[in-house]
Amino acid sequence: MRYNSVMLLLSKSLMNQPVMSLRTGGVIATAVAPIVNPNNLKIEGFYCQDKFTKEVLVLVSLEIRDILEQGFVVNDHDALAPEDEIVRLKEIFALQFDVMGKPVVTVSKERIGKVNDYAVDDQSLYIQKLYVGQSLLKSLSSGQLSIDRNNIVEITNRKIVVQEILRPTKAGMPAAVAPTA
Repeated sequence: MRYNSVMLLLSKSLMNQPVMSLRTGGVIATAVAPIVNPNNLKIEGFYCQDKFTKEVLVLVSLEIRDILEQGFVVNDHDALAPEDEIVRLKEIFALQFDVMGKPVVTVSKERIGKVNDYAVDDQSLYIQKLYVGQSLLKSLSSGQLSIDRNNIVEITNRKIVVQEILRPTKAGMPAAVAPTA
Protein backbone atom coordinates (compact mmCIF):
# COMPACT_ATOMS: atom_id res chain seq x y z
CA MET A 1 0.00 0.00 0.00
CA ARG A 2 1.30 3.42 -0.93
CA TYR A 3 0.69 6.57 1.05
CA ASN A 4 0.99 10.09 -0.31
CA SER A 5 4.50 10.51 1.01
CA VAL A 6 7.15 11.73 -1.36
CA MET A 7 9.93 9.34 -2.20
CA LEU A 8 13.14 10.30 -3.96
CA LEU A 9 14.25 8.00 -6.76
CA LEU A 10 17.78 7.92 -8.16
CA SER A 11 18.08 8.48 -11.90
CA LYS A 12 19.34 4.95 -12.49
CA SER A 13 16.09 3.54 -11.10
CA LEU A 14 14.16 5.39 -13.83
CA MET A 15 16.13 4.15 -16.82
CA ASN A 16 15.60 0.87 -18.66
CA GLN A 17 12.35 0.28 -16.78
CA PRO A 18 9.37 -1.63 -18.15
CA VAL A 19 6.25 0.33 -19.06
CA MET A 20 3.20 -1.72 -18.11
CA SER A 21 -0.37 -1.38 -19.36
CA LEU A 22 -3.26 -1.63 -16.91
CA ARG A 23 -5.56 -2.68 -19.73
CA THR A 24 -3.49 -5.62 -20.97
CA GLY A 25 -1.66 -6.35 -17.74
CA GLY A 26 1.63 -6.71 -19.60
CA VAL A 27 4.76 -4.85 -20.62
CA ILE A 28 4.28 -2.62 -23.65
CA ALA A 29 7.61 -0.78 -23.78
CA THR A 30 10.88 -0.02 -22.01
CA ALA A 31 11.62 3.50 -20.73
CA VAL A 32 15.15 4.15 -22.01
CA ALA A 33 15.96 7.77 -21.15
CA PRO A 34 14.30 10.72 -19.39
CA ILE A 35 13.33 13.93 -21.16
CA VAL A 36 14.42 16.74 -18.81
CA ASN A 37 13.20 20.32 -19.08
CA PRO A 38 16.25 22.48 -18.21
CA ASN A 39 14.04 25.47 -17.34
CA ASN A 40 12.58 23.81 -14.23
CA LEU A 41 14.39 20.43 -13.94
CA LYS A 42 11.17 18.49 -14.47
CA ILE A 43 11.16 15.14 -16.20
CA GLU A 44 8.55 15.80 -18.88
CA GLY A 45 8.56 12.24 -20.12
CA PHE A 46 10.66 9.31 -21.27
CA TYR A 47 11.96 8.01 -24.54
CA CYS A 48 10.69 4.43 -24.77
CA GLN A 49 11.29 1.50 -27.03
CA ASP A 50 7.99 -0.05 -28.08
CA LYS A 51 7.94 -3.77 -27.27
CA PHE A 52 6.07 -4.64 -30.46
CA THR A 53 7.43 -2.34 -33.19
CA LYS A 54 10.84 -1.57 -31.59
CA GLU A 55 10.12 2.05 -32.54
CA VAL A 56 11.27 4.86 -30.21
CA LEU A 57 8.18 6.54 -28.77
CA VAL A 58 7.59 9.11 -26.05
CA LEU A 59 5.79 8.52 -22.78
CA VAL A 60 4.67 11.91 -21.45
CA SER A 61 4.91 12.03 -17.64
CA LEU A 62 1.23 13.00 -17.34
CA GLU A 63 0.34 9.54 -18.73
CA ILE A 64 2.17 7.73 -15.89
CA ARG A 65 -0.36 6.43 -13.37
CA ASP A 66 2.20 5.08 -10.91
CA ILE A 67 5.87 4.31 -10.50
CA LEU A 68 6.54 0.93 -8.94
CA GLU A 69 9.69 -1.08 -8.33
CA GLN A 70 8.62 -3.17 -11.35
CA GLY A 71 8.36 -0.13 -13.65
CA PHE A 72 5.96 2.53 -14.89
CA VAL A 73 2.20 1.95 -14.98
CA VAL A 74 0.07 3.52 -17.71
CA ASN A 75 -3.53 2.98 -18.81
CA ASP A 76 -2.87 1.65 -22.27
CA HIS A 77 -0.48 1.53 -25.23
CA ASP A 78 -2.08 4.82 -26.37
CA ALA A 79 0.02 6.56 -23.67
CA LEU A 80 2.98 6.21 -26.05
CA ALA A 81 3.27 8.56 -29.02
CA PRO A 82 5.82 9.50 -31.69
CA GLU A 83 7.91 12.57 -30.80
CA ASP A 84 6.52 14.65 -33.70
CA GLU A 85 2.96 14.26 -32.36
CA ILE A 86 3.78 15.93 -29.03
CA VAL A 87 3.83 19.57 -30.07
CA ARG A 88 3.97 21.13 -26.59
CA LEU A 89 7.38 19.52 -25.91
CA LYS A 90 8.88 20.34 -29.32
CA GLU A 91 11.32 22.93 -27.88
CA ILE A 92 12.40 20.56 -25.07
CA PHE A 93 13.07 17.77 -27.59
CA ALA A 94 15.19 20.16 -29.67
CA LEU A 95 17.40 21.04 -26.67
CA GLN A 96 18.35 17.38 -26.04
CA PHE A 97 19.29 18.41 -22.50
CA ASP A 98 21.03 15.84 -20.33
CA VAL A 99 21.81 16.51 -16.66
CA MET A 100 24.31 13.65 -16.38
CA GLY A 101 27.93 14.72 -16.84
CA LYS A 102 27.04 18.42 -16.76
CA PRO A 103 29.80 20.53 -15.13
CA VAL A 104 28.82 22.29 -11.90
CA VAL A 105 30.37 25.63 -10.93
CA THR A 106 29.65 28.19 -8.22
CA VAL A 107 28.55 31.78 -8.84
CA SER A 108 32.20 32.82 -8.31
CA LYS A 109 33.17 30.34 -11.10
CA GLU A 110 34.79 27.76 -8.80
CA ARG A 111 34.64 24.35 -10.44
CA ILE A 112 32.84 21.84 -8.22
CA GLY A 113 32.71 18.75 -10.44
CA LYS A 114 30.26 16.96 -12.73
CA VAL A 115 26.76 15.60 -12.13
CA ASN A 116 26.99 11.82 -11.80
CA ASP A 117 23.47 11.17 -10.48
CA TYR A 118 20.29 12.94 -9.39
CA ALA A 119 17.24 12.25 -7.25
CA VAL A 120 13.69 12.76 -8.49
CA ASP A 121 10.47 13.29 -6.51
CA ASP A 122 8.34 10.28 -7.50
CA GLN A 123 5.09 12.31 -7.39
CA SER A 124 5.97 15.45 -9.33
CA LEU A 125 9.00 14.13 -11.27
CA TYR A 126 11.02 17.25 -10.43
CA ILE A 127 14.72 16.72 -9.88
CA GLN A 128 15.28 17.55 -6.20
CA LYS A 129 18.98 16.83 -5.70
CA LEU A 130 22.08 16.71 -7.86
CA TYR A 131 24.94 14.42 -6.86
CA VAL A 132 28.24 15.87 -7.99
CA GLY A 133 31.42 13.87 -8.34
CA GLN A 134 34.50 15.93 -7.63
CA SER A 135 38.06 15.63 -8.86
CA LEU A 136 40.09 12.82 -7.33
CA LEU A 137 41.95 15.15 -4.95
CA LYS A 138 38.77 16.87 -3.69
CA SER A 139 36.81 13.62 -3.41
CA LEU A 140 39.45 12.13 -1.11
CA SER A 141 38.92 14.91 1.40
CA SER A 142 35.19 15.60 1.09
CA GLY A 143 33.55 12.85 -1.01
CA GLN A 144 30.55 13.35 -3.28
CA LEU A 145 28.51 16.55 -2.96
CA SER A 146 24.73 16.66 -2.77
CA ILE A 147 23.23 19.90 -4.09
CA ASP A 148 19.58 20.73 -3.41
CA ARG A 149 17.54 22.24 -6.24
CA ASN A 150 17.08 25.42 -4.13
CA ASN A 151 20.84 26.08 -4.44
CA ILE A 152 20.78 26.10 -8.24
CA VAL A 153 21.15 29.60 -9.67
CA GLU A 154 21.31 28.94 -13.42
CA ILE A 155 21.22 26.05 -15.87
CA THR A 156 22.70 26.33 -19.34
CA ASN A 157 23.41 23.70 -21.96
CA ARG A 158 27.08 23.80 -20.92
CA LYS A 159 26.97 24.03 -17.10
CA ILE A 160 24.96 24.29 -13.91
CA VAL A 161 25.68 27.29 -11.68
CA VAL A 162 25.06 26.90 -7.94
CA GLN A 163 25.37 29.09 -4.87
CA GLU A 164 28.67 29.09 -3.01
CA ILE A 165 29.48 25.87 -1.19
CA LEU A 166 29.96 26.10 2.57
CA ARG A 167 33.32 24.66 3.50
CA PRO A 168 33.89 22.80 6.77
CA THR A 169 36.09 24.62 9.23
CA LYS A 170 38.85 23.16 11.34
CA ALA A 171 37.92 22.39 14.96
CA GLY A 172 38.29 25.39 17.19
CA MET A 173 38.27 27.87 14.31
CA PRO A 174 35.35 30.29 14.00
CA ALA A 175 33.23 29.87 10.86
CA ALA A 176 33.10 33.63 10.43
CA VAL A 177 34.87 36.50 12.11
CA ALA A 178 32.78 39.50 13.19
CA PRO A 179 34.20 42.84 12.01
CA THR A 180 35.71 45.02 14.70
CA ALA A 181 34.72 48.66 15.01
